[in-house]
Amino acid sequence: MTKSSEQILTGGTMTAVTRAGDTVRRAAGPWTPRVHQLLAHLRSQGITEVPEPLGFDIEGREKLSFLPGTAAETLIGELRTDDVLTQAARMLRRLHDATIGVAVEWTDGWQSPPRQPVEVICHGDFAPYNCLFEGGRLTGVIDFDNTCPGPRMWDISYAIYRFAPVTAPTNPEHFGSTGEQARRARLFCDAYGLEDRTGVVDALLERIKAMADSLREGAARGDKRFQANIDAGHLKIYEDDLAYLIQHKRDFS
Repeated sequence: MTKSSEQILTGGTMTAVTRAGDTVRRAAGPWTPRVHQLLAHLRSQGITEVPEPLGFDIEGREKLSFLPGTAAETLIGELRTDDVLTQAARMLRRLHDATIGVAVEWTDGWQSPPRQPVEVICHGDFAPYNCLFEGGRLTGVIDFDNTCPGPRMWDISYAIYRFAPVTAPTNPEHFGSTGEQARRARLFCDAYGLEDRTGVVDALLERIKAMADSLREGAARGDKRFQANIDAGHLKIYEDDLAYLIQHKRDFS
């Protein structure tokens, strides 16, 4: 199959993805072998909702099995249900629990540095745009480039931010009142099985701030991808969401 016959796929946020037959091709990085090791481990644990690693093609791109479903750039229509929210929470719990035994052993080789305390291997970017859906069902999880060992809360807080979602009215992805967002955040924690919730709000604040800082730092390094995100208004969105959560912190506690 020639490269010209490949189909460009949606999903993810930074890396171009194409489909070639029953495989997916993505640009590889120094961290890709470790990611493939993780994917193989997850599938060995019965989590077939993640791609099967198939090595590399002649151009050096990683090869992964193609998964059915469509990535959601944002939650719209049938994806705004409590059912989808709970599916996402339970999927994240399965991913986390499957990595407990290897998280403290696989500490190097990742693109993102480990975060303390190491409890599981975090996806790092668990959001609708990295999940696949069919008929209102979550069918897959993709893009593990930001994976790293770390605390469960690193992923949980970001997933709540994206799936509740915890967004200011100015955010294009905003829906629901503050009370409804808080209810959905609690429902996510229920479905995940999170017992200690005392650090959820602070973790949310940390994650949103980290995203804003990452854009600023990337642009300062001269990375055009980060500057393009700032130009597209993403930094302003994060700043507004951060201010919104600070204002309504008590509602989410």
